[in-house]
Amino acid sequence: MKTDQNRGTFGFRFNEQPHLPLCYLFAVGNECVHDCSYHWDGLVRSDGPLLLFQYTTSGEGVFETGEDSYRVPQGRAFLAEIPDNHRYYHPGGKQPWEFYFLLIRPGLILPLWEQIKASKGPVPFLDSGSIPIRMLRDIFAEAQAGRITDPYLASSYVYQFITELSRASATTNRNKDGWPDSIQEAVQFMDANYFRMIGQDQLAEKLKLSKFHLLRTFTKYVGVTPNDYLNRIRMEKSIELLRTTDWSIERIGTAVGYSTGSYFIKVFHKFTGQTPGSFRSGNHSLHYNRLFFD
Repeated sequence: MKTDQNRGTFGFRFNEQPHLPLCYLFAVGNECVHDCSYHWDGLVRSDGPLLLFQYTTSGEGVFETGEDSYRVPQGRAFLAEIPDNHRYYHPGGKQPWEFYFLLIRPGLILPLWEQIKASKGPVPFLDSGSIPIRMLRDIFAEAQAGRITDPYLASSYVYQFITELSRASATTNRNKDGWPDSIQEAVQFMDANYFRMIGQDQLAEKLKLSKFHLLRTFTKYVGVTPNDYLNRIRMEKSIELLRTTDWSIERIGTAVGYSTGSYFIKVFHKFTGQTPGSFRSGNHSLHYNRLFFD
């Protein structure tokens, strides 16, 4: 069991240098609070702008944002911007609320932060053994030991944490076992029929869904729109044909589902930065055996 010696809050006020692409760590802590005297209001704090990640290791707290209220039990975190219309507090009762937290200046990481919230929501579940939570504990341990001594080291810890949190979010979305049946069916249909599909209207009709519902749900779980997913399949297949056949560009474009060779060239260039011809020849570029798309 942790003692008070194993807890604490450590702040960092390294000189911020706006001309350098650094992430700025503001504070990291591990706390145990026992009653409702622990209460923060995001509209009255004066230390922002900040991003707050707080992860429960034992007990539970409450996080309110706008009109929504969430329990934050063991294994859940909440993500909040400061200042903003939110509150978080101990709900009362005898059980203490134990948690780690990280406060970061928005700066470079704000786009990733917004992506994580859009994907996982404001109160995500994270396994205690997951990489982001292990990193959170490591950052606290390094701070407690006095080993975060300059803004460059602090920046590397912050960026690694946020990218791993973003990666965990993306990986969860790509876990097909957790997708709704309709989305799994959509992906299977595109994988099998990429060369003859017309577009999202055809897919929505096949699944008996509205086009809007398909677009919203597919993007939420797969991470890209149906059209982007379809184009990525076609790109992978066309690259294979460029490498293994002497077919014309027009024939390859038709074989993977594009109506004209010129349109195929346009889409191929958008995804790879090269024309199919230059990709095949390898002139003036790296010679790829395969390209990976997220």
